[in-house]
Amino acid sequence: MAIKLIAIDMDGTLLNPQHEVTPGVKRAIQAARDKGVAIVLATGRPFIGIQRYLEELDLQQEGQYCITNNGALVQQAATGDCVAESTLNYDDYLYVEKLARELGVHFQALTKSLLFTPNKDISEYTVHEASLTGMPLRYRAVEEMDKSATFPKVMMIDPPEKLDEAITRIPQEAHDRYTIMKSSPYFLEILSKDVNKGAGVKALAERLGLSRDEVMAIGDQENDLAMLEFAGTGVAMGNGIDAVKAAAQFVTKTNTEDGVAHAIEKFAL
Repeated sequence: MAIKLIAIDMDGTLLNPQHEVTPGVKRAIQAARDKGVAIVLATGRPFIGIQRYLEELDLQQEGQYCITNNGALVQQAATGDCVAESTLNYDDYLYVEKLARELGVHFQALTKSLLFTPNKDISEYTVHEASLTGMPLRYRAVEEMDKSATFPKVMMIDPPEKLDEAITRIPQEAHDRYTIMKSSPYFLEILSKDVNKGAGVKALAERLGLSRDEVMAIGDQENDLAMLEFAGTGVAMGNGIDAVKAAAQFVTKTNTEDGVAHAIEKFAL
């Protein structure tokens, strides 16, 4: 079947190491759009962190969508209005924040518009996240948090070796309660149990009346696995981790070699 929807991860996939969309990738995306293919950015970033790319790729049009926060939110690309969402609550915040303290790692929580940390010694990776996405950063002690707040995701963040050691000590109870996955070597994301990029892509495909065979997904990290497994055509980046390459039907070039363009040209054009 013809590809009618392409879900594309951003960091490490759509974007090169300088966080840019190269001219070759832009041309391929535009050619696919001209054929009527829906281009959907599917990312761990919040909406504020992808708006300039939506604008750059001319994807902020009525009837176009994006998937943010690793699938927690499916949003209209033009307005950010949610068409599907699954978030965590204050009790979840308390549980994971306490667990992060017990594991000895930094913690942060995202609402739809703000990035919060209860750590007085704010992690350099939290600062990096705020800088990368443009999301305003706030320090809030746990007892000062708004108890009515909801969170698309919360995160543990630290240098890879420290984070990986902590991951080995996460209790089974936490795995039973939440979706837990790495989105980069220094980010561990904790989401509602029913949330992942695959579920987000599935919900959007159903909304658009598309079958799995009409969906292609492209990614590079652990948080992309679910959407590659859902899609009829799963594509791993050449710079992707081994698990993603093993789950994909095709391995394209790296994000320094216009890998997204290569995949679009091969399967959608």
